[in-house]
Amino acid sequence: MRARVYVTLKPSVFDPQGSVVADALSSLGYDDVRSVRQGKYFDLELADTDAEVARARVTEMADKLLANPVIESYRVEVLA
Repeated sequence: MRARVYVTLKPSVFDPQGSVVADALSSLGYDDVRSVRQGKYFDLELADTDAEVARARVTEMADKLLANPVIESYRVEVLA
């Protein structure tokens, strides 16, 4: 079974990389871009075959290691 964890900065946290990308896009002529927020994702291959068990395990992994809950939010998808 596969799962993906999307990790993004919380809206209240300043995103310097996103600001740099937004400025670069503007300098390339993409003036309609108001802001950019960067993030990351993790693809996991799991031995679990039950989707709910996999979701619970991956959520636990995200809480403990994959995301910093102080400044980041995450979303878990079980892909089958």
